Order: sequence, then C-alpha cells, then structure tokens
Amino acid sequence: AEAIRLLAFGAKIRATAQTNMNSTSSRSHSVLTMRITQVFPDGKIRKSGMNLCDLAGSERAKKTGASGQRMREGSAINSSLSVLGQVISKLSSGAERKGIHVPFRQSKLTHLLMDALSGNSVTTMLANVSPARSEAEES
Repeated sequence: AEAIRLLAFGAKIRATAQTNMNSTSSRSHSVLTMRITQVFPDGKIRKSGMNLCDLAGSERAKKTGASGQRMREGSAINSSLSVLGQVISKLSSGAERKGIHVPFRQSKLTHLLMDALSGNSVTTMLANVSPARSEAEES
C-alpha cells in the first residue's frame, strides 16, 4: 500500500509539459527504489532491492519545438540517457572484470542505479517504441 501511495505521489509531482510531439511529455525520469530486508529464524539477514524506473524518452529539439526551459530539460534527459547507454555498453563488454572505468557517476540516474546495473543483479528493460515510420530515427 505504501509503494502504491508513493507511486501516485511521484506521478502527481512529476514534471510534464506539452511539446510538438506529445501533449504530456515527461520532462524527468521517475525512479521508485524499494529496499527489502529479510531476517531468517537463524538470525541470517538477506538484503535486496528493486528499482522501478520510468525513463523520459530522448528527443530532438527540432522535432519537439522545444525552447528555453523545455529545451534544457530535453538536453538533460538526452544526456542522462546517453550516459546510461555508455554504462550499459561498458558493462556488457566486461569493463568491470577488466578493471576499466565505468562512468556511473556521470549522471544522477546511473549513479542511483549503479547497484542494479552491476554486480549480482538481474535487470530487465522494457522499451516503448513508436511504430510510426516518421519516428524510426527516434526509436
């Protein structure tokens, strides 16, 4: 019940704005992190966490018609998604095992998701992709 209340609160305060491409375009990412601690009868403790993320989509300023604050928001969204792509690319090439730097701290998003993206974790990603031919480059 508390998680649902927090999700509703987050949705209520999440920044959205109208652009040429979307009347309620997300202007920010949304992350709900749940930390779970399990205590066994023998006293052992297991800690785990789960992140539910709704990432704002990347966008081209020219297509959205964004300017001023909306353009800055779009730029920040694109930057954090770019860093997320770099982190995933480095991790998938085995950078951590090879001692190669992974740029988790280059964005708040990747820093927040560092535990979920690396180490002993399972990550699932769902993508909402437009079927429109005009959006093929965006997708």
